[in-house]
Amino acid sequence: MKLSHTFLFVHDQDAALKFYRDVIGLEVRTDVTIEDGYRWLTVGPTEQPDVEIGLSRIGPPVPPTDHEALEALLAKGSLQGVIFELDDVDAKFEQVRATGAEVLQEPIDQFYGVRDCAFRDPSGNMIRFSTPRSVQP
Repeated sequence: MKLSHTFLFVHDQDAALKFYRDVIGLEVRTDVTIEDGYRWLTVGPTEQPDVEIGLSRIGPPVPPTDHEALEALLAKGSLQGVIFELDDVDAKFEQVRATGAEVLQEPIDQFYGVRDCAFRDPSGNMIRFSTPRSVQP
């Protein structure tokens, strides 16, 4: 068994695409709109061609009675995000910050063995970048 897809809710798929492709550096895997206007939009890291991150508007298959609650949670940044592992957190931090992305946390060494930083995407989702580091007992 292996992971193939995970999904993030976004307010605006075009803004999300620009952020994840042009700012973060992911590649577009699928961008298809079907006759009812539903857009299947996925991106992923070049180094992981089998993993796709869906950038989904709140709508079907989520029940309509839950749309308003999810929109409110997304607006507050209360939904889950993603963490990307890379070799140089500090360089990625500077590259993403230079685009004007909202910084949540500057690079810091965490007690659990990584150096990481965090940003918000245009919809408020937390995006973290992480580099493993050796931990001294």
